[in-house]
Amino acid sequence: MATTLEVPKETPSSTPVATTRLMSLDVFRGLTIAGMILVNNPGDWGHVYWPLEHAEWNGWTPTDLVFPFFLFIVGLSMVLSFDARRARGASQGKLLLHALKRSAIIFALGLFLSGYPHFDPHTIRIPGVLQRIAVVYLLSSVLVLYLGRKARVAVAAVLLLGYWALMKIIPVPGFGAGVLTPDGNLAAYVDRVLMYNHLYVAHRYDPEGILSTLPSIVTCLLGVFTGEWLRGKQPTQIVRGLLIGAVAGIAIGKLWNFWFPINKNLWTSSYVLFAGGMALALLALCYWTIDVRGWKLWSRPFLWYGLNPLAIYALASFIGKASVVHKIGTETPKGIIFNRVFAHLFASPYVCSMSYGLAYVLVFMLVAFVLYRAKVFIRV
Repeated sequence: MATTLEVPKETPSSTPVATTRLMSLDVFRGLTIAGMILVNNPGDWGHVYWPLEHAEWNGWTPTDLVFPFFLFIVGLSMVLSFDARRARGASQGKLLLHALKRSAIIFALGLFLSGYPHFDPHTIRIPGVLQRIAVVYLLSSVLVLYLGRKARVAVAAVLLLGYWALMKIIPVPGFGAGVLTPDGNLAAYVDRVLMYNHLYVAHRYDPEGILSTLPSIVTCLLGVFTGEWLRGKQPTQIVRGLLIGAVAGIAIGKLWNFWFPINKNLWTSSYVLFAGGMALALLALCYWTIDVRGWKLWSRPFLWYGLNPLAIYALASFIGKASVVHKIGTETPKGIIFNRVFAHLFASPYVCSMSYGLAYVLVFMLVAFVLYRAKVFIRV
């Protein structure tokens, strides 16, 4: 990883958005990372409030929006990053090489976190959150660098409609065609055939599997389209346009849900559009409050998170996993902390569990603050 010293600039509300860094985008990214850390680290998995859990299968909870929000941000940030690098004289080839290097590092980091501490090649989970980010980032980069906007829109449409058709038409041995249960869907079957011992749900399916990566590329492309549309727009145009896009995405996603259910595990086409609409709505809210109205004080902690997103997420994931796979005597570090401190703070076990997760977020918020004050921004 390379360390760059970059101080974020705040976009004046009276000027159009061009190459200036959007503080609201960094805050949106920070909110997403904080959300990812919170939902991944409850004190007690047996006592988690429903908004902090994934939907069991079809449907959605706020937790199901966190990952697509990050992929959307990856696409939007890609546009700003490529624009800045082109302005400094970077060629298409150099941009692609940078994307390849960055994707390889993120994928390797994801594999490390999946395999830690045993690194068993026979059972290590190959897919994962960071692995999907790496693959989607690389493929989206190729589309952005070598295709025009109309061609990319066509690719996005083909991916969404094609994935729907594949999942509905191609029969799965033992289940038939159009079955969207955890075991009977085509995406799960493909994962079992190609990665039988390397799945999140052993020998069944993986929420970050191979086939479902195709529609997740569109989630990133929605961020790309948003970033391209932002160029040169006035603040009022931006807020209005983002909200119109949000309503359209949510409405079309909800309508498509009748034929292709909103499902995070399958990353269904309806889920792509619905989550994309929700991302546009939250981005509009962040932009209006921070870059237009100038209400920045509340956003500072999330800005710290947003300026070192992958580093903070990876560190939090590593420590979270290490705290449950290693033991001090007969207890894990997490067990010692939760059982001796947080489990006795409140009468409700749900509040106790959530308080541990919030404390975990605050600890890494402090880490992010220290990096921010030291002007250390870790970039891959």
